[in-house]
Amino acid sequence: MLTVDEIIKATGGELLAENSKTFSGVSIDSRTIREGEVFFAIRGDRLDGHDFLDKALLKGFGAVVDSGTTAFPKGKVIIHVKDTLKALQDFAHFLRMRLDIPVVAITGSNGKTTTKEMAYSILSKRFKTVKNEGNLNNHIGLPLSLMKLQPDDEAVVLEMGMNAPGEIRRLREIAVPTHGVVTNVGSAHLGRLGSHTAIRDAKLEILPGLSAAVLNADDNLLMQGILEAEDFNGEIITFSVDNDSHVRAKNIRATERGSDFILEFKDVESLEVSLGVHGVFNIYNALAAAAVCFSLGVQPGEIKAALEDFRAFSMRFEVIKRKGMTIINDSYNANPSSMEEALKELIRIGAKGRKIAALGDMGELDEFSEEEHKALVNKVCKMGLDVFAAVGEMMTSAAEECKKPMGGKARPEVYTFRSVEDANEGIPGILKKADTVLIKGSRSMKMDKLAERILNVI
Repeated sequence: MLTVDEIIKATGGELLAENSKTFSGVSIDSRTIREGEVFFAIRGDRLDGHDFLDKALLKGFGAVVDSGTTAFPKGKVIIHVKDTLKALQDFAHFLRMRLDIPVVAITGSNGKTTTKEMAYSILSKRFKTVKNEGNLNNHIGLPLSLMKLQPDDEAVVLEMGMNAPGEIRRLREIAVPTHGVVTNVGSAHLGRLGSHTAIRDAKLEILPGLSAAVLNADDNLLMQGILEAEDFNGEIITFSVDNDSHVRAKNIRATERGSDFILEFKDVESLEVSLGVHGVFNIYNALAAAAVCFSLGVQPGEIKAALEDFRAFSMRFEVIKRKGMTIINDSYNANPSSMEEALKELIRIGAKGRKIAALGDMGELDEFSEEEHKALVNKVCKMGLDVFAAVGEMMTSAAEECKKPMGGKARPEVYTFRSVEDANEGIPGILKKADTVLIKGSRSMKMDKLAERILNVI
């Protein structure tokens, strides 16, 4: 239970209307607030929570506001603060600091959510563990996740997302992680940050104060960054496929259900793991999760068992077999590096029939968009695909690259669709039995609608 005194202590707020009630939780949404919760009236870009205060208080026991209103409903607690968003973050920090438990923070350009879920799967076998649900990984979602903390919780796993410099630093200040994981440095948010080095440096804002940092030893840019870091004095733990590291995967083999590999813990033991999700990138995610959990005392056998129980999430390289066809629904999001990894996996597992890539536009590239789309399409045309379906204005324009001479190499058959609606009508008619089809694009493209359409008509 949360008390009025705790909220005031954490936020420096002023009590305007008093009531002796305690709170069972926190909400920022008047539509879903539950009886007993306290409402934080957040001012957003589009909506202001203060406009929904009356509605929220029909169920909620009180509210934290930053307006000077004097009309207080009877029987409700009203706490005034200077900034309701900061108050939410400060209160989350207060609740986190009441517990002396390990807090794992996970960031990176690709694989954050899957690594978080894998780490949670491992840790929750031994510890009472809290995680942030879905992608509640920003300056609002992460504090709300910390509000779930209970006195008997033993570990926390948090995904941290970012769009700009300073955001990981703020999330770190709120959550005060003990262990940090950086999965990789890719091209996500390249348009906003301007360079891969800037992306790396923004990710490495997670470092100060960590007792241990878990890093991808196969990512040269990332490893160079840790060597240059001046504000990190903790332990460095590495994971890899190609280089020497503390936790490594060897003898990787594609299987019908995913991948088998040898999970090697340096100077300890090696075990064979049968992972139920496809993709070498998911092996990297498993290694990151294994490394951080091993550092927290989880034994290799427990890690193996949890990883083998793990299953893919919807729209994240979700492999669906139907009527002789394989549909890979990887439509949750996309950037240049994740596109390339997904394409490699398509080539790796598409054994019998044609290999088809239906790729949508990649967002958040800004002035780099044309260059990055062309670079990706150049790779697509040289990878040995049978069919390339370009979806969206940028991908359609870049598809012209496939018409250029390729030194005698075979090019894929190319189809272009200006929108996902056009693709919904055109692509199903292209498909044949035994095809393996990858569907991927940025979330804004809604490529999941294409996957749904294909599954409904085949």
